[in-house]
Order: sequence, then structure tokens, then C-alpha cells
Amino acid sequence: MRSLRSNWFLYAGLALYTLITFIPFTWALSASFKSLAEISAGGANFIPQDFTLDNYKEIFTQEPLFGRWLFNSVLVAVIVTIFNLLFNSMSGYALARIHFPGRRGWFFLILAVLVVPGQITLLPKFLILKSLGWLNSYQGLIVPTLVNATFIFMMRQFFLNFPKELEEAAALDGLNRFETFFQVVLPLAKPALAAQTIFIFMSSWNEFLLPLVVMSNPEMFTLPLGLNAFKGQYITYWNYIMAASMVFTLPALAIYAFFNRYFIQGVTFTGGK
Repeated sequence: MRSLRSNWFLYAGLALYTLITFIPFTWALSASFKSLAEISAGGANFIPQDFTLDNYKEIFTQEPLFGRWLFNSVLVAVIVTIFNLLFNSMSGYALARIHFPGRRGWFFLILAVLVVPGQITLLPKFLILKSLGWLNSYQGLIVPTLVNATFIFMMRQFFLNFPKELEEAAALDGLNRFETFFQVVLPLAKPALAAQTIFIFMSSWNEFLLPLVVMSNPEMFTLPLGLNAFKGQYITYWNYIMAASMVFTLPALAIYAFFNRYFIQGVTFTGGK
């Protein structure tokens, strides 16, 4: 009876949390189909009085760079995610399986990086990118985020629990270390890779500070930075901002939906079967 009651409170709390987080998104979705006058009139009505698709049409016509911003965000997020999956996994595997001089020191250095707030490194990144001539360029956004200390650590923990018998069997079949990693280990690390994909893509997709510091040319803006274009000196076009936000949300939802079946397995970072 006590267990049933505790479960009831747990589900009630989860339902309340879901409701609290879902209401703002629902209002934003509704506002994307409203006129600016209706939004400015106030009220929390979730059903538009005058339903319109003009906001979605206008964000591509009133702001001609919107399509370019969307392309920039997709390009940067996809490249950053792919290289992070490769480099973080290789680094985590090396720290978990390969014995090399200084391995312990590198591991503690990665742990030390985890406690450094990212905002502290913005100025050094800017100065380095400026000296390289990488301001207002794709490499200025991509190269500084090609690896992530958090996911190097997490992939190390995953590979520590990975069955050594599989690697020993691969060695008996004549595979070297690289072949074992790419042909045996990596394909069986799908849960961890899926969780990493979701987190890294979301982080890169929502990144605002780094593009703000690195980019000054409007054509090189990513979508989070470009949304400020709909804020004027005397008026803010909330209808366009809400429509653009919904377009901005779709790729992230698609990534999560595609990798969702591996997500719960991946965040636990347990060993493969």
C-alpha cells in the first residue's frame, strides 16, 4: 500500500512537471499562428482568434538571411556532432583500454577541464581565433568545439565496462587496435553514441555565446543569434520570433525522436551485450 502511494505521488509530480514545462511551448506554438496585434493584446489564450500562416511566410521573405542562418546552424551542428562522436569516442577508448605514458595525468587534466566554466574561455578563444584569422568563418565556430571533455569522460566510463572478451576475440581474428575499435567496439557502443549525439547536437544547435563573440558579419550568424534581427529599437516582432523559434525547434526534435530508442540505454553508460 505504501509503495502504491509513493508511486502515485511520483507520477503526480511527473505529470505536474510535464504540464509546467509543456505550457510555455504550447503557448509559443499557438503564438506562431497569431498576428502581432493579438499577441500584444495579452492574454493566455492558446487558440488563435485569427489563425494565420503568414508569420512562417514572412520570416523567409522579410528577413532574406533567415535561410542562410538556418543553413549555418545545420552545417555547424552536424559537423561538430560528427567529429565529437569520433574524437570523444577515440579519446575515451584510449583512456580506458590503452596503457601509455601520462595516461593518468591526461585523465586528471580532463577532469580539471570539466570544472572550468565555458564563459571563462570565451576571451582566450576570441584572441586565438583572431590571431588565426578565423573570425567570421565556419572554422571559427567548428574547430573550438570539435571535442568535449564531458563526453570523453563519459565514453571512458562506458568503455571501462565494455566486455574485453570481444576485443580479445577480434585480436585472435587478426584485427589490429584500430580495426577492433571501428569494426567491433564502436558498432556496439550505439547507446552511448546516441546519447552523445543528442546532447552534443542540442548544445551546438542552441549555442549563442560563441557565435556572438566570433561572428560580426550577419551572413555568418547562426539561427540563435539571427533571431535578434526581429527585435527592433521600438518594437519586437514576437509573432515572427515565435514562428522562427518553432522552425528552430524542429531539427532538435527530429534528432531526439530518431535516437530516442537508444537514449535511456546510453545515459546509463552500461556495457554492451
